[in-house]
Amino acid sequence: MLKRIWAYLKALFKSTADRAMDPEIELQAAIDEAKRRDQELRNQAAKVIAHRTQLEAKIEKAAEDVGEAREMAKQALLKAEEAKAAGDAAAVEKWTQAAQSLAMRLQAAEKNLESLKEQYEVATAQAEKAKEAVQRNAMRLQELSAKRMELLGALQQAKMQEAVNEAVEALSATLEDELPSLDQVEEKIERRKAEAMARAELREATPEGAQAELEEALDLAEADAKLEELKRELGLTAAPEPSGEAEATEA
Repeated sequence: MLKRIWAYLKALFKSTADRAMDPEIELQAAIDEAKRRDQELRNQAAKVIAHRTQLEAKIEKAAEDVGEAREMAKQALLKAEEAKAAGDAAAVEKWTQAAQSLAMRLQAAEKNLESLKEQYEVATAQAEKAKEAVQRNAMRLQELSAKRMELLGALQQAKMQEAVNEAVEALSATLEDELPSLDQVEEKIERRKAEAMARAELREATPEGAQAELEEALDLAEADAKLEELKRELGLTAAPEPSGEAEATEA
């Protein structure tokens, strides 16, 4: 049970850390790690190539030792032959032993030279592999750098798009919060019309409303009479004909 809880906590922590990690920091960390490994690989390759170079110097020295031992062994043999021709037994033994010693030295030098040559072949192959590995890793590092630039560009675009989205969302939220919708405006207008009509209906249903309506009718009648009077003064209408009762009185 404790192991399961611990595994859950580790997974939760890793998930939280992944979300919190800045992609730009992750990219830079990957590049830094690749550069560190590239430097380590270069150091190892340099050691391999240096070992090959050292073997070259040793082979050259071993070849000189072989040549020197061979030449000295030959000289000892010649001295032994000269002593033999002179009948000097002691000198013959001396130079013969010297020749044998030099022959053993020559044999050891040749074995050492052969061993160094074998090592050199291996070192040469290793050096070539090391150089190829360095070249491949250098190309890989360049690819990572190019990919980093590409991803950084995409990241910047994503950040810009996120900023635009946030601005649009904020603007939409502001408009929705601060500006009434058309439905709300229409509802307010209809409510005010209904309230006005209700007040008018209530006024007509009361004595005060009836009186006001009568006064309004009288005002309209007086206004019409005043208009007729003005028209007569302007000659816009014919004068009213006298009534029959007035004509009888005059007669």
